[in-house]
Amino acid sequence: MKAGINMKIIAKTVCLFVLLTVTIVMRSAGNNRVSVTMGDNTVLTCPLKPNITMVIWKIDPKVGGHCRLGYRTDKNETNTTNCSDNMNWNSRPDVNTSLEIRHVGIAQEGNYTCEVVSTEGNFHKMYHLSVLVPPRPRLYCDAQGTPVCEAATGLPAAHISWVLGDNSLPEEEGYDNGTVTVLSRFTACSTNMTATTCMVFHPTGKWSESIACCPSKEVSFKLYVYIIPFLLSIMIFMAFIYYFKFHSNRLCHKTKPPETDPIQNDTMEVEPYTTYVQKENVIYNSVSDLTVGQNLPQELWPET
Repeated sequence: MKAGINMKIIAKTVCLFVLLTVTIVMRSAGNNRVSVTMGDNTVLTCPLKPNITMVIWKIDPKVGGHCRLGYRTDKNETNTTNCSDNMNWNSRPDVNTSLEIRHVGIAQEGNYTCEVVSTEGNFHKMYHLSVLVPPRPRLYCDAQGTPVCEAATGLPAAHISWVLGDNSLPEEEGYDNGTVTVLSRFTACSTNMTATTCMVFHPTGKWSESIACCPSKEVSFKLYVYIIPFLLSIMIFMAFIYYFKFHSNRLCHKTKPPETDPIQNDTMEVEPYTTYVQKENVIYNSVSDLTVGQNLPQELWPET
């Protein structure tokens, strides 16, 4: 029972795989992919059939509106709707129905369909136009002495690799026009390396360049020779500033006059006056007693 069920499942899977394969083949046959480098010219052909009565090119770009180019043989007239100036018939449409695109730009990327009406029936052919933008490669050393390889504004995104191999993940930055900048840092530097080579791969071509960024033993020794004295100088300078500041504070504390209590000062200022008054009173009392004793009778003298 289980074996029968498994056989049915396998049969359905095979049928599904065959149908998908046929669909993909049919779609590939009806949709031709064309890649053009930006700035180049390209020509898209249309089916050649006898007794043609009408030809229509339908362009659906990724950017902008739809474009239509039409030709009627009975009136021998052409019609163009919303098409750019660099897009037109390759020659006279009654002789050649191909479409020519001059100086292809990113805006021309999209789907192109040619429809032919003749006495034998209707025929069509479809293209998918891809625009290739060569990246601008650059190899340089960053502030830390790490080799950096960059492929700027490419379409599609470029692939970067290092000759000596590196596991660092590339960084990608996309732009509104579809181009991509790829940046890769070589992190496997060692003091034994003298140079490293970056390779950029793109459908428009290959590029490679070498650079010497990785620090060598001699460079490391020179860094130590210059950096260590510099750090020691800073430490000595800071110690001198601290020492000078500490001793300046001590000198200021020694020369500062002692603070006095204002109440005590007032007391010291008042005490001489009080002593003087007391002495004056004693003298006055003595003189008074002497005068009274001379003028009064004996029985009225004060007791001593």
